[in-house]
Amino acid sequence: MQIAAVILAAGAATRFGSPKQLARIGHRTVLEMVADVALLAGLQPVIAVVPPGIAVPATVVPEINDAPSDGLSRSLRIGLAAVPVEVDAAVILLGDQPTMAPATIRLILGAAGDDRPVVAASATGRIGPPILLRREAFALADEVTGDEGLHSILSRHPDLVTVVEVGEHVPDVDTREDLASLGEG
Repeated sequence: MQIAAVILAAGAATRFGSPKQLARIGHRTVLEMVADVALLAGLQPVIAVVPPGIAVPATVVPEINDAPSDGLSRSLRIGLAAVPVEVDAAVILLGDQPTMAPATIRLILGAAGDDRPVVAASATGRIGPPILLRREAFALADEVTGDEGLHSILSRHPDLVTVVEVGEHVPDVDTREDLASLGEG
């Protein structure tokens, strides 16, 4: 089964104050770190949905969300529409979670063979990314609006979802303090 990564990285970063996708942790940007994790987990291609003017790593296929203020739902639909037809599924990742581990994604991939078309991570009782959608579940993204992500889909369609316990929740980088706690520099 060929599985792509769709990195949602078109948020406005209002709390951060500048494009957090380009913020650096060591010598890499936050977006580079997320893309590297996807590649290390074996996902191909890696698609990143970004706002206009954001450069992406060479290993990533860029998709532009020209209206990022329309929310996460628009980025989700753009990313899924960009998945090549020969690809069987996509793992949805957030562009502000640079500490996601390849092993976490592999846990999700390990559950992809069951009869449910969605596999979601659960960490300390919270369900969220990474989330795998087999192609037959891509249309579920049409049910979300505004800044709503896949969480609402999981709530409305629990019969379609396999939940995998992955350990601790991966923090988002929403503020400069969040970045500093990860070793900005």
